[in-house]
Amino acid sequence: MLIPAAYLTVVVIWSTSPLTIAWSGETVDPIIAAGLRMALAAAAGLLLLAARREPLPLNGKALRSYLCATLGVYGAMCSVYLAARYVPSGLISVLFGLAPILSALFARVLFRSEHFPFYRWLACALALAGLAVIFMDDVALGPGSLPGVLLLSLGVSLFSLSGVLVKQQRAQLDPLAQTVGALILSIPCYLVTWLLIGGDWQPLDPTSRSFWSIIYLALIGSLLGFVSYYFVLKHLSASTVALVTLITPVFALLLGHLFNDEPLSEQLYLGSALVLAGLGLFFFGGSLTSLRRLGSTR
Repeated sequence: MLIPAAYLTVVVIWSTSPLTIAWSGETVDPIIAAGLRMALAAAAGLLLLAARREPLPLNGKALRSYLCATLGVYGAMCSVYLAARYVPSGLISVLFGLAPILSALFARVLFRSEHFPFYRWLACALALAGLAVIFMDDVALGPGSLPGVLLLSLGVSLFSLSGVLVKQQRAQLDPLAQTVGALILSIPCYLVTWLLIGGDWQPLDPTSRSFWSIIYLALIGSLLGFVSYYFVLKHLSASTVALVTLITPVFALLLGHLFNDEPLSEQLYLGSALVLAGLGLFFFGGSLTSLRRLGSTR
């Protein structure tokens, strides 16, 4: 029962995170919302490490791995939080579904460590066509959405690049320690960014959606989601875990429509379907090719 429960937890958290990111920046500066989330998650993570009596590794290899992870924890999330004010929350999940494809592309270009058969290039083209359809949608994306689209694209790219760089470090860190280290390093980055852009400080209202969204993202999104993800990754195949990225965009779009009055148009549906089809082909195209070859030999 633990594995199905953990898998369902990942689906629920990844589906609800885009909406709660949008809510967390409703009444406070989005940089402050993101920084508070990371600070609370770091504090909770340190308490968990202390309860497990595990020190936070601070050797050179560990620090380099933390720095690479900070590119995602700070660079990607900062971009996403700023983008959430310009684009529908469901679109965040759709674009982040492309992270595995971008990660493979970065690994291919930078380290020549990914094999790219024809079906994977076709999957990339299909996903790009879906994005083109979405970005031409005047209903979901108004004339003021361009900054959000650019920020979101930057965020997904930094998140994907961060994962590739962390993997290349081969630091063999405990997943919780890896996350806590990156969270700690991200906090001063958020503070400096907030000071440089001249952000305002608004007191947090405990009755507001922003307050509870920050708490949810820190404790549930960053910690429980992280632990559940690595748990299912350990016990299930990578392709089964990858199905999460095909499921969550659908739920995220529906949640944004139901609870945040975000528009859903036929063009947005079509573009999202193309993106998810590209993602599915990228993950499972090899299996389809193998089945076709097997059938041709009989």
